[in-house]
Amino acid sequence: MQLRRCIPSIICLLLLPVGAVSQQKSLTADQKQIVNVLTTMFAAATVDDTARFDALIAPGYYMFDNGKRFDGDAIMGLIKSVHAAGMHYDWNVTEPDVHVTGKTAWVAYINRGTITDAKGNAQKMVWLESADLVKQHGVWKLAFLESERAPALSQ
Repeated sequence: MQLRRCIPSIICLLLLPVGAVSQQKSLTADQKQIVNVLTTMFAAATVDDTARFDALIAPGYYMFDNGKRFDGDAIMGLIKSVHAAGMHYDWNVTEPDVHVTGKTAWVAYINRGTITDAKGNAQKMVWLESADLVKQHGVWKLAFLESERAPALSQ
């Protein structure tokens, strides 16, 4: 008798992952390249690689972060000073929603990461971010990025 009551729950549990996976859409080649630009940009910033960062941005690039406007040099300078003070950021592009129209694209995503202070105390963070990109000579470049901290979303 108890087994009969459990069967519907077991079936629902078995079907749940299938439904969740089927709702994820696969990315086109351009969409994958756009997400790669973002992850590579974060990787460059993590190790203070200004040359690598500059290779990913279009002329005139700027971003809004923490209520301020930064160009490429300014944001990399800020990141380097934060690293020199012993802080470490870990950024991760999750749930990208990428839209491509010809040689322009925009992407919205959730950046789930951590900020670790000089004493090693890590705090989980969530940022809601969006970016505009342009395709120049067959290569996607960041033209604009907007970032804002979000209340902790379910991890």
